Amino acid sequence: MTIYLSASHFVPHPQFRPHASAGKTINSCKSLLRSNQHRTSLAFSVLVSRTQTIMSGTSLDKSVPENLPPPLDATAEQPPLFDGTSKLYTSYTCPYAQRVWITRNFKGLQDRIKLVPLNLQNRPAWYGEKVYPTNKVPALEHDGKIIGESLDLIKYLDSNFEGPSLLPDDPGKKQFADELLSYTDTFNGTVFKSFKGDAPKEAGPVFDHLEDALHKFDDGPFFLGQFSLVDIAYITFIEKFQIYLSEVFKYDITAGRPKLANWIEELNKIEAYKQTKKVDPKQLVELYKKRFSGQ
Repeated sequence: MTIYLSASHFVPHPQFRPHASAGKTINSCKSLLRSNQHRTSLAFSVLVSRTQTIMSGTSLDKSVPENLPPPLDATAEQPPLFDGTSKLYTSYTCPYAQRVWITRNFKGLQDRIKLVPLNLQNRPAWYGEKVYPTNKVPALEHDGKIIGESLDLIKYLDSNFEGPSLLPDDPGKKQFADELLSYTDTFNGTVFKSFKGDAPKEAGPVFDHLEDALHKFDDGPFFLGQFSLVDIAYITFIEKFQIYLSEVFKYDITAGRPKLANWIEELNKIEAYKQTKKVDPKQLVELYKKRFSGQ
């Protein structure tokens, strides 16, 4: 027969005195318990913070589904200019224009800024003559003026329109953002040039540079921890580079680059970005082959 006794059954002898070391042991145990509780609480707080940062890319996304207008070609009439409507002159296949398109969507500006897509292979004459003399996309019509250059435009949208901010307040992160945005031309130019030579060898170092940059902040999977203009500036080109390098050179840009692989995966959860992925992989490969290898 087993007998269970509660603590109340044990009454210490009146002359019982606990050894001094026992008190120290008890205090040490209490201290260790408090320390472990603190570590557990801290770890949980970090986990929650990182989860919130990762989710911020999707939870702050203000994009909504929309019906895209067809691209305008040389036969199309010009929409009214400076009629009080903000317009984004764009192309569904241009990575520079895609940057501004993503920013517009993420900030929930689909009702504020009308898309005016152009057929770049047969673009209307009026665009270069009356809208934007450089005849390039993107261009934004806003407040009685036309503004161009994709990096300038994504900053302009972030500063002059409502919606979630796409640059952090932290000075260190702002400085790093400037550095990475300044590096985009070097990155893109290096990868494009590599298409004419040994792409894995020539483009590898710039992809390594981005892998290292993604280690800078550990509070999220994006370049600045949270989703920002920096991610937008790079993904529109990287999505296309990944397709071409894999198909033509059998080169996996994510191999040995876990941060880059995770970055791409997390970006593909953001609806504002997914809405702009309109490039057909086969057409992209054929276009790049003609442009860079003369095939």
